[in-house]
Amino acid sequence: MTNATPDYQAILQQVAQQVQPLSHRGKVADYIPALAEQSLGQFAIALHTADGQTFSAGHCANRFTIQSVSKVMTLTLALQRYGDELWQRVGKEPSGTAFNSLTQLEFENGIPRNPFINAGAIVTCDALFSRLSAPIHTMLESYRSHTANPKVGINKVVAQSEYDHRYRNAAMAYLMKSFGNFDNQVEEVLWSYFNFCAIELNVCELAQAFSYLSTGGICQQSGQRVLSARQTQQLNSLLFTSGLYDAAGDFAYRVGMPGKSGVSGTIIAVAPERFTVAVWSPGLDKVGNSVAGIAALELLAEKLGTALF
Repeated sequence: MTNATPDYQAILQQVAQQVQPLSHRGKVADYIPALAEQSLGQFAIALHTADGQTFSAGHCANRFTIQSVSKVMTLTLALQRYGDELWQRVGKEPSGTAFNSLTQLEFENGIPRNPFINAGAIVTCDALFSRLSAPIHTMLESYRSHTANPKVGINKVVAQSEYDHRYRNAAMAYLMKSFGNFDNQVEEVLWSYFNFCAIELNVCELAQAFSYLSTGGICQQSGQRVLSARQTQQLNSLLFTSGLYDAAGDFAYRVGMPGKSGVSGTIIAVAPERFTVAVWSPGLDKVGNSVAGIAALELLAEKLGTALF
């Protein structure tokens, strides 16, 4: 048995070639008008190793809004400022329902099941809002530091589009406020939330931004400790059980890595102590995850043996 380093570049190119036909399948997220303009047929994958190397294949220069993958960084910044105190306001259990469900929130007295469904991310954003004087600026600076790219920015057209169609998310926030689990002005928090979702990266930057998930909490680009090793382990556990909403079980079965998806067609996944990988392809399946992206990660896990079990 050999411990030789895999030829990541060759493997990514193989994966990209094999799943490229799938990039024409699925449907773009047209319920957000600005995202409806994305075209099918695009696919990109990047892998950032625990020793600081980046490999990529496909349409790697293409930039996209990270959407719900941003919830991972929102949680990270909140854990930095609250630690375990945060879990008084949001749970750690899989939801088993759609990411924008209102009924579960009503039944459970305004406490969202986990920080990766919309309600959970919004209440985490509210918690962050209480501790930051300029939450959007702080979030942007985190991505700029983690990617070593000072020009990382926000797609304001997408942010505005999501804010203009905010009603269901606003309903969740006001419902949580009615239960006493929301401290700030709903509209201000939602504006920050949508700006977080509208941060634009390419797959290489996305893999680098979340490299701390594969290195025990240390950002390789800045050299700073982002989370403790224990917090990183806990965050990866939550990603494994809840990162892909009601498809988390299927993702665990097929891919076997912690992961988080976004409706722009992007997914991050983590092989602890080995690498963080990012994929992007806009065509979504019926539960809102990238068709080609899921297939690519399944293929990658098979080739590299990264499934946790």
